Amino acid sequence: MSAPMVDRRPGSPFLVGRGLVKNYGTDRALAGVDLTIRTTEVLAIVGPSGSGKTTLLHVLAGILRPDGGEVVLDGHRIDQLGEAKRSQLRRREFGFVFQQGLLVGELTAAENTALPLLLAGANRAQAMAGARDWLGRLGLGGLENRLPGELSGGQAQRVAIARALAHRPKVIFADEPTGALDTRTGAEATDALFDAAAATQAAVVIVTHDRELAAKAGRIVEIRDGVIAGGVMVG
Repeated sequence: MSAPMVDRRPGSPFLVGRGLVKNYGTDRALAGVDLTIRTTEVLAIVGPSGSGKTTLLHVLAGILRPDGGEVVLDGHRIDQLGEAKRSQLRRREFGFVFQQGLLVGELTAAENTALPLLLAGANRAQAMAGARDWLGRLGLGGLENRLPGELSGGQAQRVAIARALAHRPKVIFADEPTGALDTRTGAEATDALFDAAAATQAAVVIVTHDRELAAKAGRIVEIRDGVIAGGVMVG
C-alpha cells in the first residue's frame, strides 16, 4: 500500500488530533478533542489550570498515548506506535521547550544544544558546529562554553530554544516557556523562538497562561474541562 500524499504547502493540515480522550484514573483530562495543526503556523493553546492544555500537548507530541481517538502526522497514525518508535519520532520530527528549560547542568550551552543532533546520529564535530551556529543566531555567541548555572534565566531559555531547533524539527512544542521568566525576558525569548521557527518553517504549538504571548500567535484555541471551548485567528 502506497503512502498517502501529503500536502506540505504553508498552511496545509499536518498534525491532526481527532476525538482525543485521555483519562487519569477516574478523572477525564481530554473529552473528545479535535485539533488540526497546520504547517508553519503558530498556535497558542490557552485555558485555566487543570483544563487539559498540557495533556493535549503531550498527546499531540506522542509523549502520552490517548485512551481514545487518534493522532495523525503526515498522514500516518502515531498513537498506535510503540514507545520506542514514538521516541524515535519525537527525536526526529519534534522539538520541545519547557518552562524550566530542563538543560543538563553538567553540559555546556553548546553541548546541551548538540544533544538532538547527537541522538540523530551526527558526529560530534558536526553536532557541535550546528549547535554553535544556532546559539549564534539566538544571540548567545561567546557563551557556548558556559554551564547552565552560569547563564541568566533568559539565556538558559534561549539555549533550550536552540536545542529544540538544532535538528530542524517540523513542530516545536512549548509548554509555558515564559513561566519562569520576567515579562521582558519572556517576551525576548519567545520572539526569538517565533523568529527562528519561521526561518526553518517549523510550526509552533505553545501552551500558555500568558495572554500577551498568546496574542502573538497566528491562532488561539481555548480548552476548558477537556474540550475545545473556542478559537480565534489572530493574524
